[in-house]
Amino acid sequence: MGSSKEEEVSLLVRRTSDGISPVVVLSTLVAVCGSFVYGSAVGFSSPAQSGMMDELSLSLEQYSLFGSILTIGAMFGAVMSGKIADKLGRRWTMGLSQVFCLLGWLAILYSQVSWLLDAGRLFIGYGIGVTSYVVPVYIAEITPKNLRGAFTYVNQLMIATGISVMWLVGIVIHWHTLALIGTIPCLLQVLGLFFIPESPRWLAKNGRWKDSESALQQLRGKNAAIIDEAAEIRDYTETVHQLSESGVVDLFQPEYTRSLIVGVGLMVLQQFGGVNAIAFYANSIFISAGFSSSIGSIALVIVQIPFTILGVLLMDVSGRRPLLMVSAAGTCLGCLFLGISFLLQDLQEYKAFSPILALVGVLVFKGSFSLGMGGIPWVIMSEIFPINIKSSAGSLVTVVNWFGSWVVTYFFNFLMSCSTEGTFFLFSGVCGLTILFVVKLVPETKGRTLEEIQASMTTSSL
Repeated sequence: MGSSKEEEVSLLVRRTSDGISPVVVLSTLVAVCGSFVYGSAVGFSSPAQSGMMDELSLSLEQYSLFGSILTIGAMFGAVMSGKIADKLGRRWTMGLSQVFCLLGWLAILYSQVSWLLDAGRLFIGYGIGVTSYVVPVYIAEITPKNLRGAFTYVNQLMIATGISVMWLVGIVIHWHTLALIGTIPCLLQVLGLFFIPESPRWLAKNGRWKDSESALQQLRGKNAAIIDEAAEIRDYTETVHQLSESGVVDLFQPEYTRSLIVGVGLMVLQQFGGVNAIAFYANSIFISAGFSSSIGSIALVIVQIPFTILGVLLMDVSGRRPLLMVSAAGTCLGCLFLGISFLLQDLQEYKAFSPILALVGVLVFKGSFSLGMGGIPWVIMSEIFPINIKSSAGSLVTVVNWFGSWVVTYFFNFLMSCSTEGTFFLFSGVCGLTILFVVKLVPETKGRTLEEIQASMTTSSL
């Protein structure tokens, strides 16, 4: 009887190690302050446009440069993000990114000339380029396997929230105040970093075994059993240490082929499915379709947040693959509706119906994207790469994402001028291709440790 009782107690303690602790929640909240900064930077340019152009006498070309230079800065940040996160650690890399963002917001706030505006926007871009890599990686490395997907997806939720807050608040307040609001989450994250632990896996990678176990105990709770998890991290790290630290060229070795194809492929499909074209030019799409841009923008905000929350709730219930396929199917359908709407407009058919179909198409696309395609590629990116290639692979994947964003947003207006309906049919085709890609290549990572996922990816063949 005594032995049975001891086994029950042991089982209970082990279960607590798979649960949620206040430290994991706090650490995640501090990390996703950076995600909110990311979203607020993306959402700032649209509501601030008219005020900034009038008060600072900016031409359309000057303001277009101001808006687009964010992506250039993000690509530079993404290139360096992995190496910085490996050298400084996940926590202080997040801190460094927010220093750049804070300086950028202050430059915009006090700027009276266009070059200082651009410099500020470039600084913010660099900061969020680093953030877009390190935040999902940090969250994935600190959370228990049964909660990792939902917690990592909070990154996407806070990006969506940041965009939505800027869109809504920007309707009623001055752009100076809007820029000042942008500094608040930067300061919150910098202060919060002093109260959260470093990633146990990063500490283990750097040979700081006692610090790694201490951080893991802090994250799981003082009464949680961490022996098995700590041993698995240690064993896997020691195995990986036998391999040399890999650069970008080394990523193309056969054992990393599947991980690289999955990571890069999801980012390419995410961007070339048209998300940033629709996000950046939603107002012009609504106007072109003959629908009210203000009503359409408010409807977008109303749809975006609930569907992102639904994605968080379903992540560790349905798994990554089913949610990705449903999300991709929805974005495919949304773009198809938009293409049909503009086709009907060109044919002068169903004139009263086509604007409604355009609205439905945008909302279906945005809701479906928020459900899975928005965040799951980042979740999977943070899970599939072994620690010895994570910095190089993560940087490459993040750069691909930002470069794809620039390509789509830059060429979207040219595509629209050639064939509006054809542009959306093209996006719909890419979204349909995403479903096949997920079915054939993307692994299910729900309920598996990072070490299990990475081992299976490096040993499995295509």
